[in-house]
Amino acid sequence: MARTYVVTGSASGIGATTSALLRERGERVIGIDLKGADVEADLSTPQGRVDAAAKAVELAGGTIDAVIACAGISAPVPKTISVNYFGVAELLEHLRPALASSEAPRAAVVSSMASLQPNSAEMVAAALAGDEAEALRIAEALTAQGPETGYLVYPSSKRAIARWVRRTAISAEWAGAGIPLNAVAPGTVLTPMTAGLLETAEGRAMVDAAVPMPLNGHQPPETVANLLIWLTSVENSHMAGQVIYDDGGADATLRGDDIWSWND
Repeated sequence: MARTYVVTGSASGIGATTSALLRERGERVIGIDLKGADVEADLSTPQGRVDAAAKAVELAGGTIDAVIACAGISAPVPKTISVNYFGVAELLEHLRPALASSEAPRAAVVSSMASLQPNSAEMVAAALAGDEAEALRIAEALTAQGPETGYLVYPSSKRAIARWVRRTAISAEWAGAGIPLNAVAPGTVLTPMTAGLLETAEGRAMVDAAVPMPLNGHQPPETVANLLIWLTSVENSHMAGQVIYDDGGADATLRGDDIWSWND
């Protein structure tokens, strides 16, 4: 029997690829995006998230089997924290009741290797506290200093959503309700969002220095989509709160072979 999926960012990049693969498998997909989707909504605003969730639940008939949150931007602008963190966390919370009514509910979000990069601890703290106004204030102060400093908004947003997944996945509302919640952290994915950076030798060198990928290099969106689909399949019954680095070996390269000694 077909499962009903809600996929954000469904009009391009990883979201479009994920939606296409799900439909090829016979699943029902309700896409959410700014335009060109079943639900057209602006996830950078609180009202947009409320409206998107309400319309998706209506189209689903009240029950959603899985949510895959791919919508995101990487520009050095304040809106990045709103879309990448609040547009994911708040939308998932709005959709949680419809997920809970499924016999096998699942949720997965797209984080990033950038979550391991330098970031604004203050912005991450504001996001995790649910204070969007403060997070935006910090983002505005950073972006006012130029694109190099403004870029900090992106890794901050991805660090925040990865931490939200870790803490939220084991809560009574998620794990306690039988809803696995996880994240995928890709390396450099070949999408329209990265095309500009990768079109020059200088750009590729900069990207590869920050995200070294010894296994097969830059990855097509299918490599991320297939993992997101497995995480939200019935087969995944016990993985919870994981941030899976689907990154060609970048995490292992940058963090090394010992990520356990913090508890020794």
